[in-house]
Amino acid sequence: MFCSPKSFLAETMTSENLFEKDSVILSPSYRLPIIIIFAGLLFLVTPFHPWPTIVISSFGFFLLLQSFTLKIKFTKEDFIVLQMGNELRRFPFKNWIAWKILLPELPGFLYFREEASPHLLPILFEVNSLKKQLRLRVKDLEIQKEVDSSKSNN
Repeated sequence: MFCSPKSFLAETMTSENLFEKDSVILSPSYRLPIIIIFAGLLFLVTPFHPWPTIVISSFGFFLLLQSFTLKIKFTKEDFIVLQMGNELRRFPFKNWIAWKILLPELPGFLYFREEASPHLLPILFEVNSLKKQLRLRVKDLEIQKEVDSSKSNN
């Protein structure tokens, strides 16, 4: 019924677990949904209330729910979106063309382009961890700010 620590360790160190050792799941950040909810509440002082408040705050509550249920998992080869532990979508890094974090101070959005289509995801996760993992796995695909060539010639 009970097993010794050595046998437990031997059972848990399978090849699948060793592969999963390279994976990282990001912790959620609730900043974006809370900012949107408070922005919606600011519309209570306008003559248009309650409709803008209801619409904007409802969207904020939707994102808050998503931040509790969605997880992002990075593996050696894939960017995986999980919902309540079940895989929703897998984006293999080999299909990526480019990526960029837009408006990281707000927090903003993750834009990435695959061979088939572009994607724009709200950042419901800690932005620095997201950036670190993306740079670790697909650094060469990051879209850098372009320097204006006319300014560099002067």
